[in-house]
Amino acid sequence: MSESVSVRCPACRREHLYAAPVYPCACGAPVAPTLDAQGTATVITHRSWDEEWVGVRCGACGREDEWPRPELGCPCGTVLRVPVVETGTGEDADADAGGEADTDAAQQKTPVPRRAFQPITIRTARDAVTAAAVYLRWLGYRDIRRADQRPPTGIGIAAHGLLAQVDPTVAPASLRDVECLWLTAMTESAACVYFSLAGYAPEARARADSLGVPLFVLDLTGTPQPVNSLADELDATGAR
Repeated sequence: MSESVSVRCPACRREHLYAAPVYPCACGAPVAPTLDAQGTATVITHRSWDEEWVGVRCGACGREDEWPRPELGCPCGTVLRVPVVETGTGEDADADAGGEADTDAAQQKTPVPRRAFQPITIRTARDAVTAAAVYLRWLGYRDIRRADQRPPTGIGIAAHGLLAQVDPTVAPASLRDVECLWLTAMTESAACVYFSLAGYAPEARARADSLGVPLFVLDLTGTPQPVNSLADELDATGAR
């Protein structure tokens, strides 16, 4: 369990006791951003992908991934970004680690058996994106980030060799949604996968089968449920 810190809302001056959410690393160990007890919470007035994610290194295996930056909703209506201690990412993190870089590289080359998937409860659209990202990491995909191109509906995320679309709306994904994802992935020479909260129209499912697009439904527990045989195969084999 992560350590709790006191967070003051700059709008109403109310004090809150806050603990960062814990996420499962691919090795199975729990990880959480390190909160900065000396920092000051800031009000979120607009959102961008880069500001909403933070690099966190797993203390068990040394693997570093990006996880949602901690947020706190104050009863006064203000949404706060909770300060964290940055760990750095990529080459900078390896340079800071010095001799640990070679050890991390060796660990990354060693296949890590997949543990049982640990879902992230979905309450918001942001949670749906987090749940999909956690699942893709569990499958073995790396370098997860926001997709360069914004899809017509939902939110696009990308990993090495993969383009994913997360649709947190209450309407079933349409044939056009599936085709747009597939066409975008084709232009990037990437595979693709679709996650939807509300399921898929019958014609969308049929088109996905013909195009080779795995379809998943995200239940409110945050567990992706395979909809077609392509998704069943991906869930069983993971990233290749």
